[in-house]
Amino acid sequence: MIAAKMPPGISRNYASSCNACRQCTPLGACLAFKGVEGAVPFLHGSQGCATYIRRYLISHFREPMDIASSSFSEEAAIFGGERNFLLGIENVMRQYRPRVIGIATTCLSETIGDDVPGFLRLLHERVKDQKDVPRFVHVSTPSYTGSHIDGFHETVRALVASAPGSVSLNDRVGVFPGMVSPEDLRFLRDVFGDFGLNPVLVPDYSDTLDGPAWENYHEMAPGGTTLGEIDQLPGAMAAVDFTRCVPAKHLAGAHLHQAHGVFSSRLAPPVGIAATDAWMKWMGDVSGRDLPDRHTRERGRLVDALVDGHKYLSGVRVAVYGEPDFALSLAVICSEFGMKVTLLAAGGAAADFPAVAQEALPSRDLPRILNGADFRDIENAVEANPPDLLLGHSKGYAMARRLGIPLVRAGFPIHDRFGGQRMLHLGYAGAQRLLDLLINTLLDHRQTESPVGWSYL
Repeated sequence: MIAAKMPPGISRNYASSCNACRQCTPLGACLAFKGVEGAVPFLHGSQGCATYIRRYLISHFREPMDIASSSFSEEAAIFGGERNFLLGIENVMRQYRPRVIGIATTCLSETIGDDVPGFLRLLHERVKDQKDVPRFVHVSTPSYTGSHIDGFHETVRALVASAPGSVSLNDRVGVFPGMVSPEDLRFLRDVFGDFGLNPVLVPDYSDTLDGPAWENYHEMAPGGTTLGEIDQLPGAMAAVDFTRCVPAKHLAGAHLHQAHGVFSSRLAPPVGIAATDAWMKWMGDVSGRDLPDRHTRERGRLVDALVDGHKYLSGVRVAVYGEPDFALSLAVICSEFGMKVTLLAAGGAAADFPAVAQEALPSRDLPRILNGADFRDIENAVEANPPDLLLGHSKGYAMARRLGIPLVRAGFPIHDRFGGQRMLHLGYAGAQRLLDLLINTLLDHRQTESPVGWSYL
């Protein structure tokens, strides 16, 4: 038997993943499609894949989530899914009348080698004379080639690549924030507006997955980036991808630069002081404006809070886990807070993650870095070098409970607390909220564990 090749930083005596610290690739694709106005995600594969993803996303966002499926049977799995695909797409067109159908493939359809581009050519022939034909956007997302983050970024790039090339120059700014919360998306839109910039966020699920209560039922949730906005991006004045870890070939901003000559930049996600400073400077350079007073004051309050709170966090040991970009951003901000990061674990394997992490973190005190880790790897590392706090999403709760270490929840998914979709992670304000949450979680734990008890700090 040939042992599976492990990602860098992992050494296992077992071949399977035990409690994965990531989700499947088409989940990220479905989430990205939900950020486009009038879009319906369509999974080419089994019904179970769509059901799992719907349930997983609903428990975090607590909003309706329709995902169509070609619903493979045993016959389709053996002889191919062309009939299911065409019938399923036509059903979606008839029942939803969508503007976009986002087609993502699953492990099953990819493994049997279904020719989805060929199916789409047949579909175009069948519907070319119909009115209001939606835009079909296809992305290949087998889970054995990546994680939900890979599916998300591939889908954003495919959406942007679907725009026509002949577009006049305009004042739009393409903003590709990565997989952040609806609250983060609202915050980004507001801050770009503070600099007089006109952003196009792709995707923007701030309303479709965190909208107001409906008086009447909607087949598709209102909101999302419009096709008209996406189609303006080849003529945009600038574009920015917020990522340290995703290769350029998978990025929407890099595509706009290569295909249309758009001025495009790559910035670290604006989590923490230094990364937010760099983002603010970029917006100032693009807009020609100085930093608005609102953000000067927010930064000042954050620095003041750091002075007040350093005695609680200085030297506190923290283990961080999650998807590569977000986990690294959390590790960087913890270092800014004066904490000691003992472990940095990425659930999805990013090729250059260890090198990128070493460059982003202070060289004086690098943590142990795991790339492509599951929770067995993470728990073994935590047990070997116990921290004071764990920082990551809800899937680490079982580990935290077994080891008796308090868990600070951040990112996706948040399944065992309320309001995960409204957590702000970005900017000076997001850093302030995380600082308060870290300190209060630590104090709550110490207060609860104290044999004496105390009520004043």
